[in-house]
Amino acid sequence: MAVKSRRPARVVRIAGTEFGPGERGQVDLPIADLSTHVPVKMPVHVINGRRDGPRLFISAAIHGDEINGVEIIRRVMKLNALKRLRGLLIAVPIVNVPGFLNLSRYLPDRRDLNRAFPGSAGGSLAARIARLFVDEVVSGSTHGIDLHTASVHRDNYPQIRVNLDDAEAERIALAFGVPVVLNAGFREGSLRAAASDLGVPVIVYEAGESLRFDEAAIRAGVKGVMRVMRSIGMLPTRTGAGQARGPMVFRSSRWVRAPSSGVLRTDKPVGVRVTAGEVLAIISDPLGGAETEIAMPADGVVIGRTNLPLVYEGDALFNIALTEGTQIAARALDDFDPVEDYESGSTAGLAKSELQIV
Repeated sequence: MAVKSRRPARVVRIAGTEFGPGERGQVDLPIADLSTHVPVKMPVHVINGRRDGPRLFISAAIHGDEINGVEIIRRVMKLNALKRLRGLLIAVPIVNVPGFLNLSRYLPDRRDLNRAFPGSAGGSLAARIARLFVDEVVSGSTHGIDLHTASVHRDNYPQIRVNLDDAEAERIALAFGVPVVLNAGFREGSLRAAASDLGVPVIVYEAGESLRFDEAAIRAGVKGVMRVMRSIGMLPTRTGAGQARGPMVFRSSRWVRAPSSGVLRTDKPVGVRVTAGEVLAIISDPLGGAETEIAMPADGVVIGRTNLPLVYEGDALFNIALTEGTQIAARALDDFDPVEDYESGSTAGLAKSELQIV
């Protein structure tokens, strides 16, 4: 439940820099030096509202090639609505700075930063960055939103991944306003797992493909962040505004894999409903002499897929959110329009003064 406090905001200290009520600015967390002795730093943007309230962090590029979240954070930080902020907003657009510079998911030592949390000050580079982020950002927060995309050569339909056993995490997941919410357990070493151990509910927004800007995914992400901030009382709610249609909540998903190697042909985009037995794709040799149909194993929704037409046996092709045992509001897919949501003053969440294409 959102709580709106009238108490003045407290002074916040991050990496030795203080932010008083109504102040905003940037601090740079030191990561490491390059071999050329050039320092690498993690930029952190801080807005401390004039009134006390929740403390939300938004992070992106934990995987350095997942860049949609970087643009989402840039647009959020330019919205006029933040002038009315209650509480504290900490925005970290690039967590894995070395990976971002190298256009890589991983750190230079090939470690996955999202398997290194909570980290340690004396461990690997991944462990040190994770520890720094937990100490300076996560530990002082009450909520978190972590922004991701699919991995290389894959596409994800806009979706929220959350531990549905955490009531507060579930609440902000539903508030985000994208059509798909998927129950996802904690992976060892992930940011979500480390935050949960500290009592900080974190949701993950997945949309688009790595190393590509997806405008629909970005606009839906900006909208979702603002909705979450309104739902927890960081921004005022709007009276008389329409409400987003409730999302579909899925308890499980599975990957459909290639039964053979060859050339993949499909017309199934992400976001479509599919039924058991329906043909998802066909794999053939280059001349079409031998063809293998790939049938849908159960009813569901395509929430992720490969973009590569050349596949090997066992490759992950389609990620399907399974509808068995799930209450489905089918129109949540049909009505989803991230462009309209972001630009239209008649939709819930953003006032006209906040609707800037920046």
